[in-house]
Order: sequence, then structure tokens, then C-alpha cells
Amino acid sequence: MDADQNGRTAGPSRRDFIKTTTAATIGISLAPMMPGAYAAGTDAIRIGLIGCGGRGTGAVLNAFDGAQGVTLVAMGDAFPDRLEGSLTQLSKEHGNKIDVPAERRFTGLDAYKGVLGTDANYIILATPPGFRPLHLEAAIAARKNIFTEKPVAVDGPGIRKVLSLHDQARAQGLGIAAGTQRRHQTGYLETLQRIQDGAIGEIVAARCAWNQGFLWKRDRQPEWTDLEWQMRNWLYFTWLSGDHIVEQHVHNIDVVNWAMGTHPIAAHGMGGRQVRTGPEWGHIFDHFSIDYEYPGNMHLHSQCRQITGCEGDVSETLVGDKGQCQVNKYSIAGARPWKFEGKDNAPYVQEHTDFIASLRAGKPLNELKTVAESTMTAIMGRMAAYTGQAVTWDQALDSKEILMPDGLTFGPIEVPAVAMPGRTKLT
Repeated sequence: MDADQNGRTAGPSRRDFIKTTTAATIGISLAPMMPGAYAAGTDAIRIGLIGCGGRGTGAVLNAFDGAQGVTLVAMGDAFPDRLEGSLTQLSKEHGNKIDVPAERRFTGLDAYKGVLGTDANYIILATPPGFRPLHLEAAIAARKNIFTEKPVAVDGPGIRKVLSLHDQARAQGLGIAAGTQRRHQTGYLETLQRIQDGAIGEIVAARCAWNQGFLWKRDRQPEWTDLEWQMRNWLYFTWLSGDHIVEQHVHNIDVVNWAMGTHPIAAHGMGGRQVRTGPEWGHIFDHFSIDYEYPGNMHLHSQCRQITGCEGDVSETLVGDKGQCQVNKYSIAGARPWKFEGKDNAPYVQEHTDFIASLRAGKPLNELKTVAESTMTAIMGRMAAYTGQAVTWDQALDSKEILMPDGLTFGPIEVPAVAMPGRTKLT
């Protein structure tokens, strides 16, 4: 799709967009470059990991499984214990693929600079999302190919930066893959292919959800500063995570944007902090319910919840004028019923297989725009719930609200007040 200077989309129809993007992804997924195949020499993949927590460590393991000729050559994290723990785990399982001597282990808030200064050519960004625009910008300036976890920002100004970085990376021939692994999952790909072929007709409504119980938290230790406590519990601070609608529910929202071939134009919503109320849970909400309006008066009901003891649901549903699709179950009912009977793949591995194959073929993927738009969709929903106001796409994208504090140091940092709908203002 074409975009103006602010990243607003226009151009091809929803169905044409899906046909183009789905065919391109399937073309990579079915290409001969499967795990285990690679050309030697300059096709060697040298990973630099920025963010050594569970997801970063997992992403390295996924890349190792995704292709041959992959080694880990540099690591960076704000905290030495996180880096060493990750290195120990990776070395036990894949010691022959690890080449990270002490001089290529970097810690502190500027650890990313050290990693980008090495000869790593495949940067994995897995720090808390609030840092993502900064790290993307630095990695592109260093002319690195990037695998970035989702989401890619936590506020409108961050998304504006990321959309401009998408264009910069493309102009420089750099590849950027995103951790929206459903776009590399066989069942999702085959299901969405049928949706774009008209299996349920025109989409007239959609639902999606990520409802589950509490997630982990780490008890504060006496030696931790305010900043260290917040970063080690980054899920619960909006400046770091974007709130769980952005950090987690973005996966389901991304599927609906993918199906629609565009993003919503407005959001109306509500949410709150009803059960997870103690200070150890930071200041985020524990539930959201958002009505997203897409072009053509199509509405998505989106809900997410992190409250233990409640019904669980992680799903995406599309309703068409000729049928209905339970996307996460790869099932279509209606005039052209269908059920995926094939073997699903391992999408966390496949996304690295696809990305590495694209780099070695000289046709690098650039998924930054789609993940940025899905992230912005989630941010727009959070803004609607936090304020209790209708929020348009342009309002959210043009927002002046910058959540990242200035001049971060390992010292005092206040916890923002919990948002109060009707009182918290749009900025």
C-alpha cells in the first residue's frame, strides 16, 4: 500500500493487498531454502543479541533451528546476570554455535551500542518495547539486518519514527523481520489465502481476544533502584510495555489487520484495573474492551484480560457475508466450508528460516510497516480506554505523548498514576 509522510495507508483494495502479501510470504515459506540449507562464505549469519531475557534467548534458539551457518557473536543487556544466564543456557544447548568472548559482552543502558559496533550482521532486538524505536534507529544507522520482536513502540511518536525507519531500511536494502509469527505459520497462511480468495465473501465484522490469567512478576530487591525494578518488571509499566493490549494482544489485532488489508480508522473502548491493583503490578490495566472501526463501517470487537480464574480465550474470528472463519482454528463455515487438515509448522522457527532465506537470496523481507501499523492499532485502543474518548487513527498517530522518560539512569523514577477514564486527557 502507498503511504503519505505520516504512514497513513491508501491504495489497493483489501483483497488485492492480502493476495500480494500472502503470496509473497508463501513464496518464501515454500522456497528451497529450508532449515539446513545455506551457501557458505558471505551467507554466514552472525547474530548480535540485544536483550537477553527469555524471548531474546528463545529467538536465538529459534534462529539456530531455522537455518545452518548461524552463530551468536555478540550479546548486550542492561543487567549482567541476565546476559550471563542467557549465555549459559545457550552454551549448554548449542556450544558449537556460540562465539561470544568477554569483549563482545556488553551491559548497561548503552549495551546496544557495543553490540552494533561488532561484525554481527543479524541483530535480534528483544528488549522491552519502549526501547524499540531507539534501537531500530541505531541498528539501521549501523547498516544491520534486524529481527525485531513485537511491538515496535509504545506511543504515537515512536510509531512515526518506526514508519520512517521502514523507508530508510528499504532504501538501504536492509532486511527487517518482526516477531508476528502467525504470518509465517502454515495454518494461518492457508486460511488467510482462502479469505482473500473470497471464501467468506466480504468481511462485515470481526472479533479477537487474548484473555488469560496473571503473568510473572519479580519481587523488588533492596539493592534495586526504581529504574531497575521497573525494567525487571517491564510488563507492568506503560512506558516499557505499552500495556498488555500492546505487548500481547497485538498478535490477534495483527491477524485482523492482515485479513482486512488495512488498519482501523477509529477506536472506542473501555478498560480498567479491577483485580491486579497492588503496587507490585505497576500501573497498567488488567482488562480492555475495544470497538475498532475499519473503512466501510466494518467493526472489530477486541478484548484482552489478564485476570486469574476467568475464562481463557486466544482467538480471531472473521464474519463475512457468505460465511464465517475461526482463523485460529483454521476453519471456515458457510457456502465454501473448509478445514485445514495439513501439518502445521513451528512458526517461531519458520520466521527465522524465511528471513534468513530472504537475506541469502538478496531479497530481504521488510515487515516493519505491518507490525508498526498493528502496534499503532493497539496503542489507539489503549488511548481510547485510558481516556474514555473516541480516538481516530490520525489523532493517535499524531499524538505528542512521549512515554519514554528523559535521561534514564539507574536511580529514582516515579510510577505514573493509573489512567482514569474521563479524567486522563488525550495528548
